[in-house]
Amino acid sequence: QEEKKQLTLKVEELERKLETTSAQNIEFLQVIAKREESIHQCQLRLEEKTRECSSLARQLEMAIEDAKKQVEQTRERAMSRERAAQSKLLDLETQLSRTKTDLNQLRRSRDDAERRFESRLQDLKDRLEQSESTNRSMQNYVHFLKSSYDNVF
Repeated sequence: QEEKKQLTLKVEELERKLETTSAQNIEFLQVIAKREESIHQCQLRLEEKTRECSSLARQLEMAIEDAKKQVEQTRERAMSRERAAQSKLLDLETQLSRTKTDLNQLRRSRDDAERRFESRLQDLKDRLEQSESTNRSMQNYVHFLKSSYDNVF
């Protein structure tokens, strides 16, 4: 009986331990379930954040591509404008050169015309002077003839 009592006590103690262990097991299972739920929620958030990051990465890549295209278009427009400006500058320089050449030619023509005019004017002055001299000589001769006729008659 003593042995039976001790065994009963042991059984009761083991049953208490079993209950305690079962309670702990239930608590551990609840903790594990909460942790698994938490892990599941974290995985869901991680997947959502990963999708969001992928979406943002695609948007960033598209924005970078757009920016590159805009930079390239701006560069092309600037180069086109620069080429047009260079072309216009060359045209203006050519036009200026032609105008300077024309101006120099006109100046030479004007100087030549002035020299010819001066030469012609001097020639006309010389001829006028010669004509006046001849006219004076003739007047003197006419005067001489008049005087001679007066003296003779």
